[in-house]
Amino acid sequence: MKLRNVGRGTVLATLALATLPGTASASPSATAASAALPACPQVFGHGGYPTGTDPWDRDQVRQPNNPRGLADQKRWGAAGVEGDLQLTMNGTKGVMWHNTTTNGLSGTRKAITEIWWGSGADRLQGRTITRGPYAGESVSTFREWLDHLKALKLVAFVELKGEAKQSLLHSDPAVRDSAWREVIDPIRERTASQEIMIYTRDDRLRPELDRRISAAGLESTRRGHPTWVDGIGWEEPPPAASGNHPRWQSTLAQGTRRVGTSWTKDYTTWLKGKCV
Repeated sequence: MKLRNVGRGTVLATLALATLPGTASASPSATAASAALPACPQVFGHGGYPTGTDPWDRDQVRQPNNPRGLADQKRWGAAGVEGDLQLTMNGTKGVMWHNTTTNGLSGTRKAITEIWWGSGADRLQGRTITRGPYAGESVSTFREWLDHLKALKLVAFVELKGEAKQSLLHSDPAVRDSAWREVIDPIRERTASQEIMIYTRDDRLRPELDRRISAAGLESTRRGHPTWVDGIGWEEPPPAASGNHPRWQSTLAQGTRRVGTSWTKDYTTWLKGKCV
């Protein structure tokens, strides 16, 4: 039968469609429950470092500063990762490494700021991690790390470590400028096609980092930083993630858009059913 009233026909067709198998809409109660849930935050993974006495003796080098660490963060549900940017002697190479020294790497123990990347008996290039889940991985340069992130579609959140003052605030302007290029240029080369953020906890470095970022037109790197949400300190072996639950719950209720955690796998598992 041909319907003459278009408006009425549209309504009837819609009602008929709703009765077909597989076309039933969500129940009002399910829709209401979903609407009541907060939006899920983007998770930024971080590798835990022990607290307490002599943490360097217990550190298991869990930081996602290498390809395998990045792949794990992606597999655990991270949208981004925090990595640690250091500079070798006189700022000649930007490298991704958390510790002040080569503790946790093959070869003799030396401060990162006292060795070269590719020359000398103690050079950093070619050293491998000796303990923890990423044993056998080598140290990545800043550029290599950013490229690995892009391939995995992960957002970069870079901590410029305070030890880099050795070259970034050097008395020789040539050393300073060369060192800052190792920080700024890899970001500038990629920022059009890759989200990269950077910060430092070092009070002496922060003003100069801000100035250099502004001069390079990279203001976007200072926006959208994740909020740290863990409520307990990391230890080795790792403490139960349940100690974080109160803090995780409170930040989720606040609608925090981006969060940073050392318990990436546990956090993303905990989120299931709590947000949309």
